[in-house]
Amino acid sequence: MVNVAGRTAGPRQPGSLLRRPGRPTVIRVAVVVVLLLFTVVALPQLIGLYYVDYLTQVAVYAMVALGLGVLVGRVGLMSLGQVAVLSVGAWSAARLLFGTSQPFPLVLVEAGLITMVLGTVLLLPALRMRGLYLALITLMLASAVYIVLLTLNFPNGGAGFSGYNGNQIHIPPIRRPSIANSDPAYFRYAVLVAVVMFALVAIHIRTRPGRAWAAIRQSEPAALAAGINTTLYKLWAVALASFVTGVAGGVLAGAVHYLYSDDFPAYTSITLLAVVLMGGAYSLWGAIVAALLMQLLPALLNNWGVSNDWLTILFGIGVVFTLTTAPRGIADQFPKDMARLGGLLLRQVRRRRPVPASASPSASASASASPSASGSVSPSASASSASSAARAAPTAASAGEGEAP
Repeated sequence: MVNVAGRTAGPRQPGSLLRRPGRPTVIRVAVVVVLLLFTVVALPQLIGLYYVDYLTQVAVYAMVALGLGVLVGRVGLMSLGQVAVLSVGAWSAARLLFGTSQPFPLVLVEAGLITMVLGTVLLLPALRMRGLYLALITLMLASAVYIVLLTLNFPNGGAGFSGYNGNQIHIPPIRRPSIANSDPAYFRYAVLVAVVMFALVAIHIRTRPGRAWAAIRQSEPAALAAGINTTLYKLWAVALASFVTGVAGGVLAGAVHYLYSDDFPAYTSITLLAVVLMGGAYSLWGAIVAALLMQLLPALLNNWGVSNDWLTILFGIGVVFTLTTAPRGIADQFPKDMARLGGLLLRQVRRRRPVPASASPSASASASASPSASGSVSPSASASSASSAARAAPTAASAGEGEAP
């Protein structure tokens, strides 16, 4: 192999392509691992079952917000139909869990694939649109899916394609995996599934699809001029978001045991978009913040006796405040604000610290201003002292002769 200078370079070592991670990356990974271990091992033991159920919902909606973040934050596709995609995934998983005896992880994958195909086919005609027009079309599609589910109903163990039997008195619950029958165990299971989905999206972001999505988001004409197949990568983003949301629907089916069409109204997609914008559509951490705002905050307000009507007001104020002061969301702005606050506190501590007298600026300034104090004498001063000494020498000599015996 010949390099730029014309000299022959040696063979590249296999390990030369692997760069050693820097200190910030190692610290970031360590923090994530510690938080994950605390969430999975210690957190279910510290809280009651009431909050365990809601934290399971947080894990589910973190995956839903993650899929919406891929569309909104990475590609720039404004979608208002993500809750409808979630309902399709939940319906598919419930039908498979009632109709087959397949393992739960396999059912999650199948529900994700079914949702991916349906979501891609439904959004394929609308991919030429952007902004408000795409948002309106996805909202209408979400309303259509909601009406279909009202007619079809969710499976409850019946026969036929729909799996619904309205004459049943005792409806069996949707089964969970055998290793996660209890609520704390299923919470841990949902967290691990969410970690896998986050890792899948992170791999896409750091590889070629992520770079193509960033180019499309910045300027679709420029991406076309650069040779990027924008239609292909848009479909790729829609398929990935639909798959992640479909898996989340399967986890939701096992979490609640019973599914109803009224649980997935179309207007919930607007709330989901609002919390994703507040949390941060451009960050993976923003999906977790959005899920906490959408599921844990209502649980806290309900536990404190606050009406849920205040939640809509809080979300409205939060969206306006976030878009004006932190356009990239809480997940991006909060660390910056904490770093600035830490720097401010550190400067205040340093200012209040007493300064030693020997190192005071006034002493050093006076020492530099008076060179005679430091032992240095100017040439004119030395010359004048020498002449005065010469004039005083004869006088001293005559005085000495007069005093001699």
